[in-house]
Amino acid sequence: MTIDTHGDAILDHASAPGADAAHHGYITDKDKYLNRLKRIEGQARGIHKMVEDEKYCIDILTQISALTSALEAVAVGLLDDHLRHCVVDAARLGGAEADAKITEATQAIARLVR
Repeated sequence: MTIDTHGDAILDHASAPGADAAHHGYITDKDKYLNRLKRIEGQARGIHKMVEDEKYCIDILTQISALTSALEAVAVGLLDDHLRHCVVDAARLGGAEADAKITEATQAIARLVR
């Protein structure tokens, strides 16, 4: 378990119930996520260059907003995959594992909406 920057406990994958599962919910979209993340990396490098080149503040903020939106889209997609696969699978099993997955998902949602 890890503690995030807000002091909340985060259930690490390695300590999560069912962590030895064969695959993660996002596995079928892995290439899509990797491509999105590569584009996001490029956006971040572009923003870095804009600051180095002393570009206009509002232009930099506009790019930061676009980067934030792109990251949020990845996060929502991963959350959706997690709910549809990991949480649903755990809910079918019931018991403590289901409770842990629901708590984990709730904590992840709370971190996203801060």
